[in-house]
Amino acid sequence: MKIKATFLDEISHDIPHQNWSEKEWDADFAHMKAVGIEMVVLIRCGYKRFISYPSETLVNKEKCFMPLVDLVELFLRLSDKYGMQFYFGLYDSGRYWVEADFWKNGNYEREVAINKAVIEEVWEKYGHFSSFSGWYLSQECSRNNGKIVEMFATLGKHCKAVSGGLPVLISPYIDGKKNHSELVADKQLNGPITTEAHEREWNQIFEGIKGAVDIVAFQDGHVDYDELVDFLKINKRLCDKHSLQCWTNSETFDRDMPIRFLPIKWEKLKLKLELAAEAGIENAITFEFSHFMSPQSMYLSAGHLYNRYKEYIIAPNP
Repeated sequence: MKIKATFLDEISHDIPHQNWSEKEWDADFAHMKAVGIEMVVLIRCGYKRFISYPSETLVNKEKCFMPLVDLVELFLRLSDKYGMQFYFGLYDSGRYWVEADFWKNGNYEREVAINKAVIEEVWEKYGHFSSFSGWYLSQECSRNNGKIVEMFATLGKHCKAVSGGLPVLISPYIDGKKNHSELVADKQLNGPITTEAHEREWNQIFEGIKGAVDIVAFQDGHVDYDELVDFLKINKRLCDKHSLQCWTNSETFDRDMPIRFLPIKWEKLKLKLELAAEAGIENAITFEFSHFMSPQSMYLSAGHLYNRYKEYIIAPNP
């Protein structure tokens, strides 16, 4: 089981920024390529008022700050250079749709409207790059709450309409024991979800987003290791039923530590990858290479994780 893709965290919403220039990003793409990564996914083009490309739409409509560097253009050039696919992640307002109010006071229509404008702007600016291969809907969710189906369906279909049908990826999370989210407002949802409820709700979601989403990569870090394979098998079964590609988002940071967030222990990552393979999942994306697995990460242990993973894919351990 190998990691085929990685997210790119450009805003560093909840992890430290590494303050890289093009030189460091170029080196990182080379490190990714060396271990077989073929696809990079911008996890979001902006969060609240910080953005990753010079967007007139977001500066004018959301009062965002104009960035110093056009990271979207940089990532596309590097993707072209290293022969990788690039997926563009949409804007997360951090206001209009957040789960705490989503099914009570959420304004998903405004989240959709601003992102429709972003989709059109981005395709006009960057659609000519050969590596521009798809879209990522950055609004993460775990359950069938509020208008999540309507939002995914509307945005996914708009991405496809604008770009001539390029594929759309989502990466939801499982509302398991390790979910420390503060976004859950309804006390009935505070407990970990059962496998039965997870299957029921995601069957409903998948039914509602037909034709809008192509790839689903559930995050693998919110449930205990001894129950992970059960959820992974459900995810695979549901994706097969609804003709969706089923990936795993094998997180390379450790949710078991009291510090948020540090590179994961290699033994844990290997276990998660093997459980995904046992469930019949063929492809893995990770959040995320540059902080938690790169030889040039700010975390020294990330480089050691890179070395262990590289040894594993060259000569897998028995």
